[in-house]
Amino acid sequence: MGATAVRTAKRLLLGKEIKHAIDQAGITQAQAAALIKVRPQKITDVINGRAAISYGDLITLARELTLDQGHTAALVNLHQDSNKRGFWSTGHNRAYHEDFRLMVDLERSAELLRCLDSEIAPDLVQCEAYIRALFAAQRGGDDELSVEDWVQARLQRQEALTGDDPIQYHAVLSESCLWREYGGVTVMREQLDHMHKLSRRPNVLLQILPFKEQASGTQVAARPFILVRVPSPGAAGPLEVGYIQGEKEIRYIDDKKALDGYEKAWRILTSAALPAEDSRRFIRYIENRNYKDGT
Repeated sequence: MGATAVRTAKRLLLGKEIKHAIDQAGITQAQAAALIKVRPQKITDVINGRAAISYGDLITLARELTLDQGHTAALVNLHQDSNKRGFWSTGHNRAYHEDFRLMVDLERSAELLRCLDSEIAPDLVQCEAYIRALFAAQRGGDDELSVEDWVQARLQRQEALTGDDPIQYHAVLSESCLWREYGGVTVMREQLDHMHKLSRRPNVLLQILPFKEQASGTQVAARPFILVRVPSPGAAGPLEVGYIQGEKEIRYIDDKKALDGYEKAWRILTSAALPAEDSRRFIRYIENRNYKDGT
C-alpha cells in the first residue's frame, strides 16, 4: 500500500466497498488491517480514498473476509486503474488543481447530479459565450492560464450532459441566475436560450425558484451546493458525495448526517421551485422581456 494516492471516483467506490465488507464481517478496521499486516491508519486512508491498496492485499483481504466470487470480482474491477481518471483529457487538466479534478471525475462517473445555484448559471449549463464572459471578468494577473484554457476545460466537462452516455442532471436555480448579467445583452440572450434548449433533453431537469418563493424550513438556498450519486458494481450501494465549490477551493461532504441535511433541503427546494414546464416558460419570459430585441 502506498503512502499517498490520487483520489478518484473509482478509488472512493473501492474504499466504500471495503468498509462495507469489513462491517458485514463484524470486525473492526484495526482487525482488518491486521489481516493484511498494515497499520490501522492505512485501512482508514484506503476507505477515504487517500491511499492505495495493492492487488495482493486486496485479494488477501477478500479471502479473509470470505467474500464470494462476485463481490471479489467487483472489488478487483474497481481496483483496476483506480489511480486514473477515466474521463479526464490531458489537454486541459492543468485548468484545475487536484481537488477540482476529483470533482470532474465524480461528474463524469455519476448516474445523478443535483445542483443548487443562486447567482450564476451552473457550470454544466453555461453556453460558451457566457463562460468566456465569466472568465474574462474573473481572470487575475498572476494566472498562468489563458481564458481559452478555462473555457475549453469547462466545455469538456459539459460532455457529461451531452455525450453518448449522459448523466441525469437536476438543477434548482434561483431566479437571480436569469437576471444577473455577464457579457451583455447578446451573451445573456444566448445563455437563456441555451438553458431553455438543454431543459428539453430527457436527462436534464431545470427548476426555477422564483424570488417570491421562500422555501420555508431551510436557509440552504443561499449557499450553492452539488450532490453526486455514483453507481457501484459491488454490494455497498452507490457513492453519495456533496460538494460546495468556490472560486479557488472546493469542500467535499461525505458525512452521512451532513448529507441527510442537504437531502432534506433538496426536497424543500424542489417542492418550492416551479415544475419543469413552468420553469421553461419562465426562462423564455425573462429572455423575451429583457433581450428579445437585442437591446
